[in-house]
Amino acid sequence: MTTTLDRTANRALTPGLPARLSLTPKTTLAGRLDGAWWPRSRDLAAELPALADALEGRWGRITRVLVNPGHWPVVPHKVAVTGHVLHVGWFTEQDPDKVILLSYTTGRCDLLVIPPETEPASAARLMTAAALLGSILTASALMSGEAAIGRRMREARSSEDAWETDGGAAPTPQPHPVAHPVVGARMIPLPGRTGG
Repeated sequence: MTTTLDRTANRALTPGLPARLSLTPKTTLAGRLDGAWWPRSRDLAAELPALADALEGRWGRITRVLVNPGHWPVVPHKVAVTGHVLHVGWFTEQDPDKVILLSYTTGRCDLLVIPPETEPASAARLMTAAALLGSILTASALMSGEAAIGRRMREARSSEDAWETDGGAAPTPQPHPVAHPVVGARMIPLPGRTGG
């Protein structure tokens, strides 16, 4: 199978756009992830410069990036970023839903990678979950959990739609009639009841 990647289309989408990133607060309570990254495409050469720029203030100069090639159609060996070059490596043993960034000054930063095509609500849940302090969940565990949530939501919508189309819908609310004063009305007692 041959994968074709139109680099000009992806780069046209990303210039000047900041990285979509959620990071854990800096504390001594470390978790398995340092946050989440939601790239706009699967083009590492186009996406990594904004990520490296966004992390520089907190993690120092990022010099090396490690990915699992399963989610990236092309893994370049080097990517030019502001003022230097990132060296990109890949390992099939690495969690496919994670990117590892290395800095000489600060060390290692592990980020959940949220697929570009993810719905915004799902991405927001994942970005929040990945940035929780002290979380022991791996990137793949977070993605599996979110997939299960998405499945349950689709099933709930599907069963609700089936209920609606099978005649199980609640009656359409009718507007309340406007109250009109009754002129000349009188009370008629019902049989077996005494008026009081």
